[in-house]
Amino acid sequence: MAPEKLTRQAVIEQALKLADTDGLQAVTIRRLAAELGVTPTALYWHVKNKDELLSALADHLLAALVADVDPNRPWSRRLRTMITALVEQTRAHPYLSTLLPMIDKSAAEGYLRATDTAIGLLTEAGFTLQEADQVATYLLLGATAMVSCQPGGGSDEEEATELRRQHRLDLERLPPGRYPHLAAFAATLSTPPDLDAYYSFGIDLLLSAVKATPPNGCRSSQAPAARSESAGATGNSGVIVRHEHGEGS
Repeated sequence: MAPEKLTRQAVIEQALKLADTDGLQAVTIRRLAAELGVTPTALYWHVKNKDELLSALADHLLAALVADVDPNRPWSRRLRTMITALVEQTRAHPYLSTLLPMIDKSAAEGYLRATDTAIGLLTEAGFTLQEADQVATYLLLGATAMVSCQPGGGSDEEEATELRRQHRLDLERLPPGRYPHLAAFAATLSTPPDLDAYYSFGIDLLLSAVKATPPNGCRSSQAPAARSESAGATGNSGVIVRHEHGEGS
């Protein structure tokens, strides 16, 4: 690519390709410049340093979280859309969960928009701003953990089959009288996991927890009724972004 045609978008897209192919650690100014056929100095017209480059990469990936959020749909449907997009982006780009703690979230537009939207939806559901920030953090961690703990493993089908076989044999060696449920579970490892069902169930579980949690001030020892999709907001507005922790909300 000729220097005169280089754009910030082209830089970000090449960084994305590099991260997808060789991992996040490969995304450096020098390596990226070599991939683009320019000098490192040419990149500084578009990103000031590696930190800004990584923030731009995160923004590019997080933009999908709010792209399809229809303001006319119930809060729970909109929240599901965001969680589903986060899971899909993390599946496609597994380094996303590593990338987020590395960026300056106060300067990452995509992160701020996603956070602000999520907190808005959660206050609409009846949570306070503080609770909404906490719930958004739990959802972020739950969605990314869902991907990192995906059943099956392995870089290809053959390796996944072997890992599953070894796991099944390990469980079958356990005393069934002491671990009856693990012994029964071992039989399920004979076939590949249904990943569509796995992710659908995981997202359902996260959303169900949000719906079932009572609004601020209404908690008791009794099991709460599920929160209605039309639950009103608390009247507060704003955005809370965690900067002191790696995960953020």
